[in-house]
Amino acid sequence: MTFLYSPAPLQYLQPESPVETNAGVAHTVVRRETNHKQLSLGILRKLCAHMGSVLALSSNPGHQNWPFSKDPLPSRWDAHPAHWDRPPRWERKDGRLPNPGSFHSLHRSCKDVFPHQIEGVKMIINKTLSSFFKVSHTLHLSAVSPSYYRFHVEHLQSDDYSKDKDAPALIGEMDSSGSLNAHALLHLTERVRARTVFQSQQSQFVTWQFETEYRGSDFTAAVTVANPDILRESVILVAHFLQSVSSGLVLGGELVYHRGRAEEGGILTLAGQYSRPNWVATFNAGKGGAHASYYHRANKQIQVGVEFEASTRTQETTTSFGYQMELPEANMVFRGMINSRCIIGGVLEKRLTPLPATLIMGAFVNHRGDKLQVGLGVNVG
Repeated sequence: MTFLYSPAPLQYLQPESPVETNAGVAHTVVRRETNHKQLSLGILRKLCAHMGSVLALSSNPGHQNWPFSKDPLPSRWDAHPAHWDRPPRWERKDGRLPNPGSFHSLHRSCKDVFPHQIEGVKMIINKTLSSFFKVSHTLHLSAVSPSYYRFHVEHLQSDDYSKDKDAPALIGEMDSSGSLNAHALLHLTERVRARTVFQSQQSQFVTWQFETEYRGSDFTAAVTVANPDILRESVILVAHFLQSVSSGLVLGGELVYHRGRAEEGGILTLAGQYSRPNWVATFNAGKGGAHASYYHRANKQIQVGVEFEASTRTQETTTSFGYQMELPEANMVFRGMINSRCIIGGVLEKRLTPLPATLIMGAFVNHRGDKLQVGLGVNVG
């Protein structure tokens, strides 16, 4: 049972933090056609989280949606399979330049340190029916957003190319309002991977996108097509490229292009990352703004992260500090954060051994807005 806050069921589109940046431009690729005007020029509010979200089954998002904002929190569809982002670059010992991973995972190490926003009560029950088949039931009760029930099912793959034997191949999710998500991850060859995402909101299709990614020995290239519509003459295209320059330095960029009947526009984002065994520094900059992050592992128990986001559109900046503390002997993990918007929050996860359950408790305080949100969750299985 997990009481994690996720108000807008089945919206895997990950709204960004109050400061919209260009850092993940690709993450909004999956936004609805009705938002096309916002995506162009001014726009492209984060097109595509792996390509975004269910483009990225990214990012384990963490703190992007600050408490008390009107934007819905990211759902589980924002978390992409871990094997798509590995191996860490410093683990290669054969002397060759390593593969840099995916563009949308550049800031992932830092974001994973921040706590997920919690509100209300949420229970998740997971059940493994076989080595290839898993299901889960989610019940969320909230006074802030509509309560809902969600059914989630995964068919898992095991092939010669995937080191992660639990890599999802087919995923489906439906909630009590009738909204549906369908997501397929395919390993076409050892280096070529493909994703397909479909999303409906009640009786209407709102997202259909296709992504192909090629991973060379020292580079990664990906192309995503989102919401192509011949009748409306509209489409969103996103291209990513990352190149390992040295064992620790990665350079690359992202190009987002949107075309509609009455409008057309594009955004170019340049990115760089430098990593060592215990820390990672990442920076993105483009027409829409800038996004910088620093992640540091102090020891086996403590990790910290700092993020800076600036938006040229909203003329706002946000600086955030987060940390994660693990207490293996007590079966506990605590994540905390504080940002320049006077928001402080923390989430405690406690494994209830010998039971197959995890208790989750958290609270977020907005001092500037004088608001408080408290959540409780249980994850079984």
